[in-house]
Amino acid sequence: MSLRLRENPWRLMLAVNIAVLIGVFLYKLPREPYVPYIHLLVDYHFGFTKRALIGAVVSLFFDKVPVWLVFALSGAVWLITLALFVKLFRRTFGFDEENLPLFVFMAGSPFFLKNFMHTLGHFDIYGCALAICLLLIPARSIAFVLLAAAASMILVLIHHIHLLMYVPTIAVIVVLRYYLVQGMTRQNASAGIAAILAVGLLFLAAQFWGSLAVPEAEFVQYLQGRMADPSRGNLLSFSFIWYQSLAQEIHDTWQRMTSNLLGVPVFALLIWLHTPLWKYFAGLIRSLSDPMHRRIVIAAIVAVSAAYLVMFAIVFDYSRWISNWAVCMLLILHAIKTLPASREVPVISSDDRKTTILGAIVTLIPRVGIVRPF
Repeated sequence: MSLRLRENPWRLMLAVNIAVLIGVFLYKLPREPYVPYIHLLVDYHFGFTKRALIGAVVSLFFDKVPVWLVFALSGAVWLITLALFVKLFRRTFGFDEENLPLFVFMAGSPFFLKNFMHTLGHFDIYGCALAICLLLIPARSIAFVLLAAAASMILVLIHHIHLLMYVPTIAVIVVLRYYLVQGMTRQNASAGIAAILAVGLLFLAAQFWGSLAVPEAEFVQYLQGRMADPSRGNLLSFSFIWYQSLAQEIHDTWQRMTSNLLGVPVFALLIWLHTPLWKYFAGLIRSLSDPMHRRIVIAAIVAVSAAYLVMFAIVFDYSRWISNWAVCMLLILHAIKTLPASREVPVISSDDRKTTILGAIVTLIPRVGIVRPF
């Protein structure tokens, strides 16, 4: 076994990635899950409330919410996402030796599973998991469009910022997997417009009518009543976010903008380390046999990226946003692979020295972070 690892460094990188993931989990476990825990407490007790869907579901099973549930629930979602991605990669590319470098750059990226491990309990991973599901299920009828709309609405109820974070990528998956294959008809166009309107209206409701009308002291008292250990009141320190207006969020973001922008060169370096993956991505786009498909794919990438730029201006969790942007690009890559191509694109070379070095560096980076790099 050790001989096989020495002969194939990409197998060794996979083993190292597993070790790094375990290390990130052990590092994360003793930390206080401030934001994730309070999201398990908030439900619809005071009426329609933003960011309350997960807490409402939890309330069906737990009258008193223990802190360990944050790690149990988020860990289960992480494992499901891993299993879904492995299934997706196997179906799209297969697990031949020649595809190992591609798998390392995707699954072993600090933007992806490692950062989801670091942000256990945060809501980002739900968008990724639902998008992967839409890449796996058949896309042969209007039901696919309706399922995508339902998934998007669930994400908006989990957290309305998903409208910018994963809903655009879900829309791209629908366009590439359904509309470009089945063509546009009056019926499916109407379904698409109805889906867009439904998701948009739900977002407006969550953004502008989902704030709490009761005093914060009353809200905190209710949350304490749902805690398994009410003495740990420090875990409720983020209750203010259910009262924060959009204007206040933008003000706080721009107040921190100067210091947060210092991380941009680090983000650029991390993106550059994935150069072999981006070259393969560009090759897939160039290989598309229909010029219209190429233009639509490029427009889709621009649109998803523009949504993240808007998010950068609103909320300052920059490390999470750049990580999820990279994940969205990986998911779009899988969708592009299903489109007709005029030629086969060579996968990432396992013999190139520079590629191997970059793969090793990507493997050793444990995460990107939440607000600032690392």
